[in-house]
Amino acid sequence: MKNIMDELKDKLKETGFKITPQRRAIIEILLKHENEHLSSEEIYDLVRVDCPEIGLATVYRTMQLLDDINVISKLNLDDGCVRYEISLNEEDCHHHHHLICSKCNKIIEVKEDLLESIEREIQSLYKFKIVDHDVKFYGLCEECNKNISPE
Repeated sequence: MKNIMDELKDKLKETGFKITPQRRAIIEILLKHENEHLSSEEIYDLVRVDCPEIGLATVYRTMQLLDDINVISKLNLDDGCVRYEISLNEEDCHHHHHLICSKCNKIIEVKEDLLESIEREIQSLYKFKIVDHDVKFYGLCEECNKNISPE
């Protein structure tokens, strides 16, 4: 069974691109931090630890390339920066939901697609073919909610 790095290498080759040392370093950061929804700048800061010669422009270009070949998903959390996550499987391409803590900015993924029945109903009622959706819930995470004093 192939690991994710091999799948990414194959996907790059299929689309005419090579896995350069810089791309490999960026992908390794994405894999190491797969549940963290990193921005390009955060990826840059992390990748420079092991690859100090890399430039921010290289990170931006690589993220654009990975998005173009559909191996990452962009996530806009309305905080002024685009965040990324690996998404190799078709199911991953269909957005999952995110819970965003308004206090500490923690992002929690909801793996279940809770909108399937709503999508079916919308498609039936409006004859509208839904290809994707994006749902974000804002509130307080368990930790921040504990720290609020009762009134």
